Amino acid sequence: MPSSNTTIVSRCTIYPDQKSTTIETLKLSVSDLPMLSCQYIQKGVLLPYPPYSIDDLITFLKHSLSTALSHFPALAGRLQTDPTGHIHIVCNDAGVDFIEAKARHLSIHPILSPTDVPECFKGFFAFDKTLSYSGHAKPLMAVQVTELQDGIFIGCSANHAVTDGTSFWHFFNTFAEICKGSKKISNSPDFSRNTLFNSPAVLKFPAGGPKVTFSGDEPLRERVFHFRREAILKLKFRANNNDLICNSAEIFGKQRNDSWKAANGESNGKVAPLFLMKDKTAEISSFQSLCAQLWRSVTRARKLMPSKMTTFRMAVNCRHRLEPRLEPYYFGNAIQSIPTATSAGELLSKDLSFGAELLHRNVVAHGDGTVRKGISDWEKEPRLFPLGNFDGASITMGSSPRFPMYDNDFGWGRPLAVRSGRANKFDGKISAFPGGDGKGSVDLEVVLSPDTMIGLENDGEFMQYVSEISGCPPTP
Repeated sequence: MPSSNTTIVSRCTIYPDQKSTTIETLKLSVSDLPMLSCQYIQKGVLLPYPPYSIDDLITFLKHSLSTALSHFPALAGRLQTDPTGHIHIVCNDAGVDFIEAKARHLSIHPILSPTDVPECFKGFFAFDKTLSYSGHAKPLMAVQVTELQDGIFIGCSANHAVTDGTSFWHFFNTFAEICKGSKKISNSPDFSRNTLFNSPAVLKFPAGGPKVTFSGDEPLRERVFHFRREAILKLKFRANNNDLICNSAEIFGKQRNDSWKAANGESNGKVAPLFLMKDKTAEISSFQSLCAQLWRSVTRARKLMPSKMTTFRMAVNCRHRLEPRLEPYYFGNAIQSIPTATSAGELLSKDLSFGAELLHRNVVAHGDGTVRKGISDWEKEPRLFPLGNFDGASITMGSSPRFPMYDNDFGWGRPLAVRSGRANKFDGKISAFPGGDGKGSVDLEVVLSPDTMIGLENDGEFMQYVSEISGCPPTP
């Protein structure tokens, strides 16, 4: 496994190139506040070496970051608690950290080829193990640029009480867009605070602030599993057809052809596959099907007692679930966690469609009324978001394969891979990324105890859908 040694070359503060005049403070919402006990988000992209010197690259990135911050003044601010106990982002242009680092002993292929994610990626991010509450004194974001032998890793660490995944990747995309030479950004952030998430509720903290809700000291393995679109479609077919496994390539090809015909009204008197006949809300999605298979296989690998309750938690974007909808580029957290629970025995004794249907029903039901009820319940009992696997039987799914992670072209090509740091990782933490080869594929970054990971790797039902990661950027 490649050595994790990374040398810091320089560190400085980058300020917005224009002072923030339109926004002074932004109050943290009922979706922001629970994240104060979470660690900073750490996500980054691995890129090929640029066609110019590292010194020129650093200059370009610093300038682009400064320009990007003028569009996202919240990230250049600091947290502040007012006398009433409400916490605000003070948009005071205090700046963000910029770190230049070197790991010239590492090259792209060796760090992408091992089965497990190498420890070296943990050294490509700032604010390691830093809780978001620390944003009262520390910058709300840091960018670290690490030079490898034949590539560059750009890692971004951002305060989770200030940004969720949607906002995080919006900023990252804008940063890359400016570096590539754009004079006008494609999508401006919306800093409205007159939304349902804005609340008079106060979240109280112990002296010194909150503590992390998971140990972070247990031995863990981390691996990225790659699923091609064809494999995910097979899972979707199983989930929507009572586990009728379509093993024949000929039958599967016919099903895909019928899908196209059904979508274009060309049935020719033939009946389309069952899931094509369902309306949109009745159809179990590809991602729900994949999640259900992961839930089954991890539960089996954990060797839980049949009566043990197991929970699959899924973070969902609420921007489009509210009525009226929030702006799609609303900046901040607009997420809620959907827990789905059943006994281990029931999950494993029934077919894939059982777990998939449970997940599907909960996601579909999480509309405007459910979001509002979640907000109301939180206001009655303000609390932090409890990250962790307290009962040894939980899975927490974060991030999303819909996030535009591979759209980060800084001027010399799209990313070769997306990786994360050490933040917010525990047994059962899963993050979903779009596949690096594009075409509807999905990567799951899976963090498990060593014994459970071995069990998952030996689970034939799961591994039949896993493909080798190509390591190639998606086709533009």
